[in-house]
Amino acid sequence: MDETRTVPASPSGATATGSTGRHDGRSDETVGALVHRLSEQIPELVRSEMRLAQTELTEKGRKAGLGIGMFSAAGLLAYFGAAVLIVTAIVALDLVLPLWAACLIVAAALFLGAGLVALAGRKEMKAASPVAASSSACVKRVVAALKGKQA
Repeated sequence: MDETRTVPASPSGATATGSTGRHDGRSDETVGALVHRLSEQIPELVRSEMRLAQTELTEKGRKAGLGIGMFSAAGLLAYFGAAVLIVTAIVALDLVLPLWAACLIVAAALFLGAGLVALAGRKEMKAASPVAASSSACVKRVVAALKGKQA
């Protein structure tokens, strides 16, 4: 008994008709025809996956840009808040001291804080230097080994 059935030919839903005398689910298509169809479908599949990845990356880029903008706005507002706190400290000291003295005290406190932060940063930078030096030495040894020299 010969039966005709529809076999999916592509991911897009197009179909091919084949007839078979077997009931094991295989088509009469030759291996060459299958390989030819596969060679036509793989590039389209790759292109569609690339388009999907590009769309996803574009959307994630937009969201990341929006998030960065919001963080920037938060940083700017925090900066203005700190400036207002500094002015508040000056006004509070002005209640007991002349205005020029209040400004001078607050400025000295800010410079002292800046100096302490700079010293802490310098200490951190010095602690990071040996790692960079050892990494540099390692890279030099690898390059020498690749050139065939003994380090």
